[in-house]
Amino acid sequence: MELAINRTAEQIVASDRPLPDAARLPVLVRELSSADRDRLLTHFLALDENDRLLRFGQIVPDYVIENYVRNLNFANDTVFGVFGNALELVGVGHLAYLPAEGDKRTAEFGVSVLESARGRGIGSKMFERAAMRSRNTQVSELYMHCLSRNSTMMHIARKSGMKIEYAYGEADAYLSLPPADQTSIMTEMLQEQAAVFDYAIKRQTHRASQVFQAFMPATDAN
Repeated sequence: MELAINRTAEQIVASDRPLPDAARLPVLVRELSSADRDRLLTHFLALDENDRLLRFGQIVPDYVIENYVRNLNFANDTVFGVFGNALELVGVGHLAYLPAEGDKRTAEFGVSVLESARGRGIGSKMFERAAMRSRNTQVSELYMHCLSRNSTMMHIARKSGMKIEYAYGEADAYLSLPPADQTSIMTEMLQEQAAVFDYAIKRQTHRASQVFQAFMPATDAN
């Protein structure tokens, strides 16, 4: 899963730079399905070389991204998204379930955020949602890989009580998760419902805007 998950930390750092209070909007994370595959492809292809390096651990060409998106298995893994007003995916999180070792189940999390949407805490919100989903799917440990100089990611890891191991300028962070309970299950359900409702409102507004634009008179270039 190295290509799919590697270098999550730098994306979270970029997405968590604070904005003025007036620019803060609620971040609602929705679970994605195979129906969102085209939007996922658009999201990843929009990443520049540096962002691709941070997300995938190497500067991958377009055809590698196309193969990655084509082979996403929504039955085995969980993919989350945050949508912009034009229904574009501004943030994507991939929660990959690793092979179980006896009774121990581990999931690995990776995230990417478009440059235009950074500063809203999207990376952190996706991390929180991934941890909640992991608990509710009987995962006992959440794993992330990051650069050890990444102060923001290290802060998230320490604040979450993650065990951090350092090697060659990089860090592996492990979060032991408690079992699911009624609160965690209800919280995730309400978060998903809010995100689905938010998406429906954005879709309706976007369609209304398209209809309005279609009836606007053409502007005379002269």
